[in-house]
Amino acid sequence: MTDKTDLKARESEAIIQTYARQDVVLVRGSKARVWDSEGKEYLDFVAGIAVNNVGHCHPTVVEAVKRQAKTLIHTSNLYYTENQVLLAEELKALTGMKRAYFCNSGAESVEAALKLTRRSTGKSKIVAAERAFHGRTLGALGTTYKSIYRAPFQPLNEATFVPFNDVEALKAAVTAETGAVILEPVQGEAGVYVADAEYLRAARQICDDKGALLIFDEVQTGFGRTGKWFGKDHFGVMPDIITLAKAMAGGLPIGAMLAAGPAAEAFQKGDHGSTFAGGPLICAAALATIQVIKDEKLVHRSEEMGAYLKSQLEKLAPREIRGLGLMVGLDLDTDCKALVEKALQKGVLINSTGEHTLRFIPPLVVGKEEIDKVVSVIGESL
Repeated sequence: MTDKTDLKARESEAIIQTYARQDVVLVRGSKARVWDSEGKEYLDFVAGIAVNNVGHCHPTVVEAVKRQAKTLIHTSNLYYTENQVLLAEELKALTGMKRAYFCNSGAESVEAALKLTRRSTGKSKIVAAERAFHGRTLGALGTTYKSIYRAPFQPLNEATFVPFNDVEALKAAVTAETGAVILEPVQGEAGVYVADAEYLRAARQICDDKGALLIFDEVQTGFGRTGKWFGKDHFGVMPDIITLAKAMAGGLPIGAMLAAGPAAEAFQKGDHGSTFAGGPLICAAALATIQVIKDEKLVHRSEEMGAYLKSQLEKLAPREIRGLGLMVGLDLDTDCKALVEKALQKGVLINSTGEHTLRFIPPLVVGKEEIDKVVSVIGESL
C-alpha cells in the first residue's frame, strides 16, 4: 500500500509546485469509479477534466494500446505511419474539416491554430471572449481571459477580449487587422457557459466580412461531451479551424488542430512540427476510443444522462444550471470549494470553477444510480 503522507512529502521535494492537489492518492480506475491508496472507492465526476469520456481503463482502449505497444511505439514524423493517417481520416469525417495536424495537448492545438492564423492571414491580432480559457503556453495564454494567469508572464500577444454572447461587441472588436476570432462553443473552465446559436452564426459572418479566421476551441467540448460529437454540431456553424484534445485517446495525451478552406493549405513543410505528435501508439488509442464512443452510443448517452443530471440537480435549489450533455455547471449559494472537500470525504470527486460554481464532467458511461448518489452527497454536504 502506498503511504500517502510519505508520497506527499516526496512530491513536494521532487516536483515543481504548480498544482493545488486534493488530499488523495489515486491508484486505480474503472468506468466512472476510482480507488485511492487506502482502498476507498470514489465516483469520479471530473473524469480527468473531461478526458475520460469512455471511462477509466476501457478494455477496448487498453487492448489497442497493448497490441500496438508490442508492434511499434514511436518513429517520429520523419516517416509515414498508418495509424496517423487512419485517425486523420476519421477526424475529417467526424468534423467536416479538410486536414489535420497532430500534437500532444489542448494548449499545443491552440498554439498550432494561432500559428496557422499568422501563416494564413499574415495578421497577428486576435479577438477572444471574456471568461475564455485556451491554455497556459505563451501563445494560448494571450487568449486566456483571467489576468491572474497572464499578468506574471507579460508581455504577450494579448487578444482583445469582448463579452461572450454579445454580437455588437464582437462586431466592434473585429477589424481588417484581425487574424482570427477564437471561441469555445461552451466555456468550460469559466463555469460552463453555452454560446447562443445566433452569436456563433454572427461570428462566422463577421469573420467572413473582415477576412478573419474563425477558430472553435473544442478541447473540452469534443467527442460526445455535449451530447453531440462536437459542440459546433449544436449550432450549424463551421469554423475555419477547430482545436481538439482531452477525450480523444481515452486518457492518453494527444491533441489535434483541423483546418478547412484556404487555411488548410497555408502550412508548408517545416512550418510546424512535434517529435511525438501522432505517433502509432497514441493514434491506436484514439482510434479505439472513437470506436467505443460509436459502439456504445455514448454521444446519445451523454445527451440522455446530461438531461437526467440537470433534472436531479434542480433538487438542490440552485441559482442556475447551465450546460449541454454531460457538461453541466451549477451555481449555488454556498462555498463550493469547501463543498468539493466535503464530497471527497464522502467518496465523490467533483470540481469547482469558482466560489459558487460546480462543474460536472463525468465519464459518458455514467448511469442514473451514480448520478443519484452524487446529487445526494452534495445535498447532504450542503
